Amino acid sequence: MIAAIGLGLVIGALIGLLGGGGSVLAVPGLVYAVGQPLQQAVATSLLVVGVTALVALAPRLRAGQIAWRIGALFGAAGAATAFAGAAVNRLLPDDVVLALFAALMAAAGVRMLQNRPDTGSACSTVGGTVNWRRCLPRTLAGGLAVGFLTGLLGVGGGFLVIPVLVIALGLPMTTAIGTSLLIVAVNSAAGFAAHAGEVDLDLPVTLTFTAVAVAATLLTARLGSRLDTARLRRWFAGLVLLFAGGITVQLAAGLMAG
Repeated sequence: MIAAIGLGLVIGALIGLLGGGGSVLAVPGLVYAVGQPLQQAVATSLLVVGVTALVALAPRLRAGQIAWRIGALFGAAGAATAFAGAAVNRLLPDDVVLALFAALMAAAGVRMLQNRPDTGSACSTVGGTVNWRRCLPRTLAGGLAVGFLTGLLGVGGGFLVIPVLVIALGLPMTTAIGTSLLIVAVNSAAGFAAHAGEVDLDLPVTLTFTAVAVAATLLTARLGSRLDTARLRRWFAGLVLLFAGGITVQLAAGLMAG
């Protein structure tokens, strides 16, 4: 239970500060620190991250930092493919899923450490309007890809959504963070629905994890506008790479022992 409390603090803080990123740590944390089977960890992660993202939406909503139409389209596309990702997940051995998870974490960590300029403009607004001819295809493509990964790996996708919203679609960082919370909530709900019938949740762990994550999100969301998001992103990238390395070592040790 102590591990679940610590994990909840980290996940909630990351979602509150960065609008996502917590889910990529939740599954390996639940597997290796809490000791849950992979399928149970995936379902628990999706539930906790989805609820926490909804809570984190409140301050962003008041600040007008959500691109509702883009978020709704992105999330709807992702919800459609989350079920396909969950179906593939059930066909793969746990070690293969965890190896894919480690590879995705490593790629995301490296990407977040790169200081590329935010030059996207596909969905930039001019006079409050969006050029949907350019914006719609990229929005739907990003949603389909992230939704599939949500179902496959049990991640809400915030650490993938924000770079897509900023770099590919051209949303300002503050709007991208708020919009990502909406997308993460929708994707997590769809992913959880796809996995929920396959496993039984550990209710004490799930409720404790959720309560702590929500509390951490409420506390840190107020700090998000005052802190250097670039520095936070670098710290988070280092943590993601550390987890990716840990999963790789665990899998390699298992192969050698087997």
